[in-house]
Amino acid sequence: MFQPVLDPLGGSLGWSSLVAALPLVVFFVLLGVLRVQAWLSALAALGTAIVVAVAAYGMPVGQGLNSAVLGALFGLFPIMWIVVNALWVYQMTVDTGHFEVLRRSFGKLSDDQRLQAVIVAFCFGALLEALAGFGAPVAISSVMLIALGFKPFKAATVALVANTAPVAFGAMGTPVITLSELTGLPLEDVSATVGRQTPLLAAVVPVLLVYLVDGRRGVKQTWWPALACGLAFAVAQFACSNFISVELTDVVASLVSVGVLVLVMRMKGSYTPLPSHVTSEPDADGSPAAGTGAGASGDGGTGGTDGGTAAGTSAGSGGTDTVVDDSPRAAVKAYLPYAVIIVVFAVTQIPALKTLLEEKGAVLFNWPGLHVADPVSGKPAASTVFNFNWLPATGTMLLLSGVITAALLAVAPKVAVRAYGRTVHQLRWAILTVATVLALAYVMNLSGQTATIGHFIAGAGAGLAFLSPVLGWLGVAVTGSDTSANALFGILQVTAAKSSGLNPELLAAANSSGGVLGKMLSPQNLAIAAAATGLGGREPELLRKVVGWSLALLLLMCVLVYLQSTSVLGWMLLS
Repeated sequence: MFQPVLDPLGGSLGWSSLVAALPLVVFFVLLGVLRVQAWLSALAALGTAIVVAVAAYGMPVGQGLNSAVLGALFGLFPIMWIVVNALWVYQMTVDTGHFEVLRRSFGKLSDDQRLQAVIVAFCFGALLEALAGFGAPVAISSVMLIALGFKPFKAATVALVANTAPVAFGAMGTPVITLSELTGLPLEDVSATVGRQTPLLAAVVPVLLVYLVDGRRGVKQTWWPALACGLAFAVAQFACSNFISVELTDVVASLVSVGVLVLVMRMKGSYTPLPSHVTSEPDADGSPAAGTGAGASGDGGTGGTDGGTAAGTSAGSGGTDTVVDDSPRAAVKAYLPYAVIIVVFAVTQIPALKTLLEEKGAVLFNWPGLHVADPVSGKPAASTVFNFNWLPATGTMLLLSGVITAALLAVAPKVAVRAYGRTVHQLRWAILTVATVLALAYVMNLSGQTATIGHFIAGAGAGLAFLSPVLGWLGVAVTGSDTSANALFGILQVTAAKSSGLNPELLAAANSSGGVLGKMLSPQNLAIAAAATGLGGREPELLRKVVGWSLALLLLMCVLVYLQSTSVLGWMLLS
């Protein structure tokens, strides 16, 4: 049994922490400064972590390599198992044309671009984040906004800023589930605590989107429906994460928020719509206002005097569709895949069925050959246990949903299989990156490197609560993934919390909640937004546009977490 010590270098926690942080430094410098590909950066960091584990912490080489294998496997299952199957469902809707029907239906909900931004980027983007995450919401919602008449730069900016509040529960709760698995904290406690932090962001983001689209005029004229949408999302996210289902949190919240938004928009006098001849504010970079000029390059856009047009659309107020009139049956089919997912997950949450699935399809076992003890308690490390819950796994439920969807939409088996193969091919680098990052996290955690850093930063005392969201923010800003940031820093946050007498669930949740605000700054997300909108090479401009909002919202989260660690807002936490 290998039991790491916290201060292997001359009994100094400070020097030991510097050495323990070397893998993270390598990772961040390669990815964030030298712009090396994510999987190569993670691979270099993994090699560094193994060297540190063996040379500084005395971990047997076999144990170090074995822990990397276990981490990589965890990255493949359950994490990428979820993502692949979620994006497969989406890919089938694209291949069958149902996604275009869905996009047109959103355009018909409102011809006011300020509210279209909320509907598409925030509400539908949250649904995409719930089902897939990993950049899909930014790519898809930005393209949809361009099709509705938005200029590419504004579409990319709005999509990036909107991709915040839902991230912690994205990909059917993968970041929160990963955080719970690695830290050993109960999933319901971690989910509930995150659900008492991120709703604050959800309440303000729609209003911020309106401001980005049309400045102060937009806020003045449409603040009520935007705020109502945000509050509805916040309440639903809180309720679902605390009392219903981790996996369905963002699904429920996105549907509730768009429902409330539509109801408020239909209330007489709830907002002041833009006249058809008036456009929104020009882009900050001097581009023409949204709704004017040519459509996105490569997106079927053509110039027009009264509004941008895209393939399948006509010129008009806000660029909404007037040529294609989809039948009610077509609209039902467009929404069907998402309804199927909700039903499948709702049914599998029935206590009797949930218990049966876990009994018949879950295998919990100690990972062979990996014998590591906790550096403090001396008990076997919790992360050496692997839960192969193949039947009740979220990814399996998504696979079942995809099969049902294919049957209901009459998708030929060959088409469905080709779509699955194409999805795996498109995600090949993401799969490799996530597997490598999780391997890195496991080596650092099981060798004691994470515990060393955690005990060192615990010296920040009460200030640790204020700084904890910053660590998650940094992790996501560099890795582009809240799941990866939780894997890297989750145990570190919990270790530091226990050492300083703070609530472990609070700091673990703060890592994820702060992390969501780094999403809009991550090189991956910026590259995805630029590629989707035809703005290749303008990533620095996008970064300058969103960095201020990211930092402002991060400060808000830091203050919230700090107050939750005190008697001021301590009542918000679990008793």
